[in-house]
Amino acid sequence: MLDSILIATDGSEQASTAVDHGLDLAEAFGAEVHVIYVIETSASYILTVGVSDEDMETYREYGTNVVTDVVERAEKRGLSGVGVVKSGKVAPRIVEYADDEGLDGIVVGESGSGAIDKYLGSTAKKVVRMASVPVTVVRSP
Repeated sequence: MLDSILIATDGSEQASTAVDHGLDLAEAFGAEVHVIYVIETSASYILTVGVSDEDMETYREYGTNVVTDVVERAEKRGLSGVGVVKSGKVAPRIVEYADDEGLDGIVVGESGSGAIDKYLGSTAKKVVRMASVPVTVVRSP
């Protein structure tokens, strides 16, 4: 039984398919919806170039808008929702949040497997490997 579901999103169009699926799944089970947006702060380009406080605030505002939108969509379906913005390595933060909150499942999107994903591994694949709860991976069209 799924009483609570975490939907991970980066706000992209590719992630919207996973968000839609996650909301449908939550509605089918009457599950509480948690939505997470993670600001990547460990990528090599960020560590090399650096990110100003102003840039971080811009990312945080964007993430807040993204999760607020999904929570509002969940509430329109009669579901309760919680939105959070975290920073750090994306996959570990997603799994850590699900574990800390005792959630029953995770929904993530996967846009495909380009050259970078083949080298580094996609976030979805990392979440699947790391999670202690079922993970639904939704491939965008």
